Amino acid sequence: MPATVIDPARDALIAVDVQPDFMPGGALPVPEGDAVVPTVNRLLDLFAVAAATQDWHPAGHLSFASSHPGAAPFSRVMAPYGEQTLWPDHCVQGTPGAALHPDLRADRFAAVLRKGWRRNVDSYSAFTENDRRTTTGLAGWLRDQGIRRVFLAGLATDFCVGWSGLDASDHGFAVSLVSDACRGIGIPGADGGADSTADMLAKLRARGVEFVTSDALRLAST
Repeated sequence: MPATVIDPARDALIAVDVQPDFMPGGALPVPEGDAVVPTVNRLLDLFAVAAATQDWHPAGHLSFASSHPGAAPFSRVMAPYGEQTLWPDHCVQGTPGAALHPDLRADRFAAVLRKGWRRNVDSYSAFTENDRRTTTGLAGWLRDQGIRRVFLAGLATDFCVGWSGLDASDHGFAVSLVSDACRGIGIPGADGGADSTADMLAKLRARGVEFVTSDALRLAST
């Protein structure tokens, strides 16, 4: 695979939701989720501008199955803004599972954006909440840094990473997904259709998102 050249003045890394609750043993584990940590740490050496997101839910959040009597995790309900997948309680504000992973090089992040903190609306994307109207402010911050292209890593490919990629494109950024720095949940599709990870990857490809691997990235000066 040809090398992808990183321009420190125009490119940024966004590490999405690299938190213990999404790791094996956490409240909402992503298969092999812990494998992204060393890869993200290596990527941080390539970017002058890097940001992280944290899922940061209040107790009793609308997206928790426990907030809907009789509902099972991974079932769906209609929220005021549309269909919402229900999750096990996870990334509750102030809990160890909501922290950035302790092995992550968090000192390298110029900004950490907390999302999902509004009780009645979920927020997969780093850019736009699930009501599709409320923005997080990340796009403006990136533009203020001169960023024109974002590289995405983290968890989970089929939800927070994928929606961040779609919304970054909507905000006018070029988007690259670092595939070996992401992992997906992979919820089975209905009637034997594509699972949620394959479905999201197809949507990203259709939007023109570039797929890269960490070993193909190079600094412009090297």
